[in-house]
This record gives sequence, C-alpha cells and structure tokens, in this order.
Amino acid sequence: MKVDTIIVGAGTAGLTALREVRAFTEDFLLVNDGRWGTTCAAVGCMPSKVLIEVANAFHRRHNFEAFGIRGGEALRADIPAVLAHVRKLRDGFTAGPKSVREKLGRRAISGRARLRGPNRIEVNGEEIEARAIILATGSRPVVPKAWEAFGDRVLTSDLLFEQADLPRRIAVVGMGAIGVEIAQALSRLGLEVAGFDALDGVAGISDPRILASFRSLIERDFPLHLGAPAELSASASGLVVGGAGGRFEADAVLAAMGRRPNIDGLGLETLGVALDARGMPEIDPRTQRIGDLPVFLVGDANGYRPLMHEAADEGHIAGRNAAPAAGATAFCRRTPLGIVFSSPQVARVGQAFSEIPEARRASGSFDFSKQPRAQIVASAAGLLRIHADRATGVLLGAEMCVPAAEHLAHLLALAIERQLTVWDMLAMPFYHPVLEEGLRSALRDLSRAFPSHDGSDLAHCGEIGHEALD
Repeated sequence: MKVDTIIVGAGTAGLTALREVRAFTEDFLLVNDGRWGTTCAAVGCMPSKVLIEVANAFHRRHNFEAFGIRGGEALRADIPAVLAHVRKLRDGFTAGPKSVREKLGRRAISGRARLRGPNRIEVNGEEIEARAIILATGSRPVVPKAWEAFGDRVLTSDLLFEQADLPRRIAVVGMGAIGVEIAQALSRLGLEVAGFDALDGVAGISDPRILASFRSLIERDFPLHLGAPAELSASASGLVVGGAGGRFEADAVLAAMGRRPNIDGLGLETLGVALDARGMPEIDPRTQRIGDLPVFLVGDANGYRPLMHEAADEGHIAGRNAAPAAGATAFCRRTPLGIVFSSPQVARVGQAFSEIPEARRASGSFDFSKQPRAQIVASAAGLLRIHADRATGVLLGAEMCVPAAEHLAHLLALAIERQLTVWDMLAMPFYHPVLEEGLRSALRDLSRAFPSHDGSDLAHCGEIGHEALD
C-alpha cells in the first residue's frame, strides 16, 4: 500500500498536522494506537481544571465568616459526585477528537505503527509506504518499575479521573505542574495529602524569590517533602511514603513525575540518524524535521515543550513542511509561556530568571499581599517579578505566583513577543480597581533601574501637524 502522507498519532499535534495535510492532499492515513483524542482533553489540562475549579469553590467557604456569610462549616464535598462531574465535562471535551476515526473511515487505522525506514511504516502486519511521515505518538506517565508491585494503589493522571471514589489519604510524588495542581485540589476537597519530590523546586519555578513565596503559600494546604527521592513500602494500613525526612501513611500514591515520550519501539533507529541516550533524534524546532528526512517528530513525542499549545504549533509546522513543495520552511516559535493552575497561580513568560545573565538583567517586583483588588476577593498573596534588558529596557521575561496569573502572563507574553519596553507597558491604561494594577506596580519598580528616563508613565505626544499647536 502507498499513500502520500502518514500521520502517526491522533492527539493534539497529530490532529493539527492533519488539518494542514488536508490542505494539499486527501491521500493520507491517520494511524493511532489506543485512545483516539488528545491527552489534554481526556486526562490532562481539561479534567484537571474542572477538579481544581470545584476544589477552589469548596475552599472559599473558609472566607464566608469574614464576608458575613454564616453556615459554611456545614458544607461537604461528595467526592464520587465531584468525580462524576469531572467526567461529564471531560466527555464533552473529548467528543470532537474521538469522532475523528469515524469521520475519516478507511483513512483512519487503529494499530501500533513502527518505522521500517524513512518512507515506510508497519502497522497490523502490513507495510505502508509514504512520501512523508509525521510522528505524533504522544507521551505516557512515568512510573518507577518497582512501584508496579503496589498495583492499583499507585495512580497516575491517566487513571485518576476514572476512579469512582478516592481514598482519604493520598501521597503525590512529583511537584511539577500536574502534581502541585492535583495535590492542592485534593487537599482543598478534604483529603489528607502530602507532596514529595526529589528536587528542591516546586511547579517548575526558576526564580528563588518566587519559589520561596510560593512554597510558603502552598504549604498552607499540604506538607512538602523535597530534595530526596520518595520511597514506597507496604504497611498494615496501606502504604508508607518516605523522602527528605518526611514520612506519610497513605492509602494510595499519585505518581506525577512527568511524562515519557512514546518513542520506544517506534523504530527511529531505522532512519539512519544519530540517537541520543534517550533514543531521541535531533530535531529542528523551527521545522520539526528529523535531519533532512521527510520525517517529522512533533508534540509530546519530541519532549521539546510538552504543552498543548506548543504541540498544536508543532503539528501545524510539520503539516506545512510535509507538503510536496514546502522544502524546509522555518517557523518562528512563540514566546515561551507556562501556567500552573494552583492557588495562587504560577506562571512563567519569556526567558526564565536563570537564563538571563545577571549583568544584563534589571528586575522589578510587587508583593500581591498588598494589592487592593486581591484583598477584596480574599486572594491577596504572592509575588510578581519582571525582568528587562538593563541597556534597553526591553522586557525579557517574568515569573509569578499571584492570583489571575493566567491573565497577567498573557499580557506579558504579548509585550515580550512585540519586544515592548517597560515604558511601552506603563503607557497602557490600567483601570481601577483591578489585579492588573499589581502588574503596573511591578513595572514601576522595574523602571527605577533606569534613572535616565523622565519617570512619567504617559508617553510624550508627537507633533499633530498644526504649527500653532506643535
């Protein structure tokens, strides 16, 4: 069998690539192993945000007395009902991606693909030749081999939302974005939770001051044991999790130690290119091409930026470059943007603190515990830090643990993408009272690193063309 283009994987990257491929050919195959649809919609960003929203709504009962609202102590979280609500919304989010197989008919194949060279795959015992191949095989949760002995007492984010109920004591191992989000949500729903990580960091934060601020806030919800690998052992009542001097009796463990690209058994060694220690070939992130081959590796499968919006961009790039006359068009990647939907939210935009040389970096900050709008909505906590080029004032990056970070981060991403200066940002309007005023305070603090500027937030007016007025 021979077709023009094969796409392996029906997740975010694969489906985005499919849209681009169909712009130049209908002679394609979409091959997928396992669940049809995206990790984000099925087990990742969408169901987790539903859980977080429910948990935060329940947690707000702690503010009721201060607001003059009585009776909040009588509220309870019905965990089976919460999980049923998560699944109901999740099933709506996944309906579209799951329907692709039926819509494509014979051009969609369920099966495990393996490369047999730069232009061939094998699936279900049949070899298929193609002019171009896009590999979007996704990823899977990392679970230590030794933990398999504990059976269904070890959960992953792929399994969590399928549970009819949850045990009352859960250890979350891995304090990256997924681990922090779920651990805090479960704690706020009334479960007993402890967090463990082999590293000293939390939520991928690179700025030490942001890390110190966030850690003190997140530990109000559950204890953290950082800096040593977690070890599991069985006990009479369940599991014992130990690490970094901490010990926690758990009924179950959530393994949130990241995700591993699904490239083992894919046959990348048949391409004739060098592979690193992980079995990964070198990929140009601007083209998604492996070497000069008509083969592209995209999304979580390449491990470059394992985020939904990045996977969509990579599918778009690969789909465009897979066209017969495309050559190797390099596409500029967007400004890096990452958000953790904890409370307060964590976000990083542009260059990380650790990536900007100290001699080049000018910084400004604002403590959101002093922010009026945040005080009104009982979320006043956290820290925002913004960094600019010391010579030009052009914004380079920002990191924060503040309320509504998801919105502030998008404003800053736009500013960094457009190479705006601190004065360009200060010239924009800020309404009152809004959380964005905290951003303005941080920008004003940053502007003090440039004493040669006149100090006004307002931009100078240009000539208007009337001699008497100019």
